[in-house]
Amino acid sequence: MKDFTNRLNLPVLPLRGVVMFPKMMLNFDVNRMRSKRAVDMAVEGDQLIFLTAQMDAGVNEPEVEDIYKVGVVCRVKQVVKEDRKSTRVVVEGLWRGAIVESMPNDSCLFAAVEPYGDTKVKALTTRDIALMRSLKATFERYMELTPKLPTDILFRIGTASDPGELADYVASNVMLDTEIKQIILETVNISDRLEVLIDAMQNEIFIMSVEQDIMDKAKERIDQSQRDYYLREQMNVIRDELGENGDFNDIDELRKKITDMKLPEEVEKALMKECSRLERLPVGTNESSVIETYIDTVLELPWNTVTEEKIDLDAVREQLDRDHYGLDKVKKRVLEQLAVRKLSDKAKGQIICLVGPPGVGKTSIAMSIGDAIGRKSGRVALGGVRDEAEIRGHRRTYIASMPGRIINAVRKCGTRNPLLILDEVDKLSSDYKGDPSSALLEVLDSEQNYAFVDHYIDLPFDLSDVMFITTANDADAIPAPLRDRMDVIELPSYTRVEKFNIAKKHLLPKQMDLCGIRRKNFRITDKAIYAVIDYYTREAGVRNLERELTAILRKAAVAILSDPDTVVRVSDKNLEAFLGVKKYLDDVSAKKDEVGLVNGLAWTTVGGTLLPLECVVMPGSGKIELTGSLGDVMQESAKAAITAIRIRCDKYHIDPDFYKNYDIHIHALEGAIPKDGPSAGVTMATALYSSLTGLPVRADVAMTGEISISGKVLPIGGLKEKSMAAYKAGVKHVIIPKENERDLSEFDAELLEHITYHPVSTVDEVLALAIVTKDKPAEKSAKGRKKAAKTVRSEELGVRS
Repeated sequence: MKDFTNRLNLPVLPLRGVVMFPKMMLNFDVNRMRSKRAVDMAVEGDQLIFLTAQMDAGVNEPEVEDIYKVGVVCRVKQVVKEDRKSTRVVVEGLWRGAIVESMPNDSCLFAAVEPYGDTKVKALTTRDIALMRSLKATFERYMELTPKLPTDILFRIGTASDPGELADYVASNVMLDTEIKQIILETVNISDRLEVLIDAMQNEIFIMSVEQDIMDKAKERIDQSQRDYYLREQMNVIRDELGENGDFNDIDELRKKITDMKLPEEVEKALMKECSRLERLPVGTNESSVIETYIDTVLELPWNTVTEEKIDLDAVREQLDRDHYGLDKVKKRVLEQLAVRKLSDKAKGQIICLVGPPGVGKTSIAMSIGDAIGRKSGRVALGGVRDEAEIRGHRRTYIASMPGRIINAVRKCGTRNPLLILDEVDKLSSDYKGDPSSALLEVLDSEQNYAFVDHYIDLPFDLSDVMFITTANDADAIPAPLRDRMDVIELPSYTRVEKFNIAKKHLLPKQMDLCGIRRKNFRITDKAIYAVIDYYTREAGVRNLERELTAILRKAAVAILSDPDTVVRVSDKNLEAFLGVKKYLDDVSAKKDEVGLVNGLAWTTVGGTLLPLECVVMPGSGKIELTGSLGDVMQESAKAAITAIRIRCDKYHIDPDFYKNYDIHIHALEGAIPKDGPSAGVTMATALYSSLTGLPVRADVAMTGEISISGKVLPIGGLKEKSMAAYKAGVKHVIIPKENERDLSEFDAELLEHITYHPVSTVDEVLALAIVTKDKPAEKSAKGRKKAAKTVRSEELGVRS
């Protein structure tokens, strides 16, 4: 018998996922070459070998640093070579050992091993006895949950008297993690070892209890499912015998309907699969109703239904002119697209986006386009939509799921090539549910929408034949990638003449028909319609105009009911009797030439307006006061105007230190209304120059244009609306930036007839045109300027009257 208290040099065999304990018999297969050599070396020597667990079981060729230092010295009992690759080894654990030094060896791991801890218990304490009993009770509970363990294990545990051997034996026979078993192996103190083992087993018992509970519940469900299946099969047999099995007949009819529709192969295959699922489900269950709804929805889509277009350009043009006055840009663009489509079916039309203020007829003209070409129309309201599923649909896993708005609109139209109007595309928003505008990118791209997949349908549907027309109030509010996919057409606000024609040709006949008033009972003069436009509405479109005309007709209806033969006559003289006191007054330009008062022009969401600007220069300390609810951009324009005048002090004989010796106050009238934008720059510069020099500004001149600090006049927008405001105010001359001269080609002949436009490039030209000089009277100056100024007439621009 060897003295094991001394150091031994032994071959080391690393174990994967196994922890060896003393007094434990273990048989295992050895496949790694170094491990086989370690076994051979032990057999050739004194049959002793050191077994320890690997820290990482994934390491194929472990070194000493990859294994635990504490293991068990074992005696090799039997070695059986099963084949070339595998060797079966049976070992018996002797005592705990620890590696104290790694020994060099080319064949295998070799190390110096010393005994680890004292496993002999001299006398049992009361605590040890209590821990042993607790461990035995815990193991009995463990065996109840793992009935596969041999019963003789419980007998041996029950008769064990040594606490150390009991702990080792239990640890070697329970399913614990390698790390926990290694902790138990390395715990020298017997009491501590028992506590660690009891805690680990209690945790394992709890996990096993939960697993058992899960398995029991799963078994119950499986048993119930099997029971239901057998009962359903018996019911089917009974129905067959009675000839009442109509469900299967319905499914057969559904399959026949799918086949007869000649759907795309992918769609037909998916629907047939859903029919097979439906056939296996019991009647009336939630899942069966979901599948039925899905199949019905897919079959309602117009997979092969196409409406024949009637593209007659003359007829389309005639109908659009009949339904809408003006809007020439939109009509021209639509006719161009229809002409291309008439020549080639391959052309995929670009998406049209109508951008303009509220009430100018964006949606109504889109509907008219569909009627004119014979396409069915559908409208999709996008205002306030913030959930991506509204566009792409909800997945069928959700309760009350449904297709998105695009697929729903196509389904309601009943054709694969409808005209869809996507209204208020600039009002889309986003939140945590997604970004609807991003979902529209695929819908509005003719290169991608030929295989649009709605989440609910989950099948590709061709949207390339759909004609999309979108509407928006503000093009800048549309995300750039979405705006890039659309052909944006600007619809400006209506002029006074356009509103008159729309009211007379469209609104009045429509409302008279709705109110039941015949033409012989109602008369309204043209001046009265103009008065309604000028004094009772202030808008870009015609919605309020239609409301005011309806109010007149309602009062007329009361009079007609009293006397059916009466004729209600409305003129500008008695208009207040129908609509009350005037809501708005005319923009009137200055009556005479004044110092520091300039007629500016501004654009608003309801059209153009005259914006008089006043400037006063007073002795002071160089303060600049800007009043009239001016925005940041307008305030910066005022500073640019001051700089432009400062650099011209020598030229115009102005005190170069005026900005230090005087206080400057610039005020925009109607101070309660917020104003912003750069187009009042030349107006402010002119007002400042007039105040500094004491020279008056011509009352019959209005102006607009952005100014740079060097005095250049830069282009602006909304010139048509501003010109209409000048015309209404009685202004004869309008100063505009040189680069806006090209916009005059699109103006009405009426404006070009009554207003003389003066394109300018610098503020010097503006001052030469607008300021009344001391050496020339105002009247004479006006006549002279009319000949000398560069003007733009309708005949020069080639504009047809």
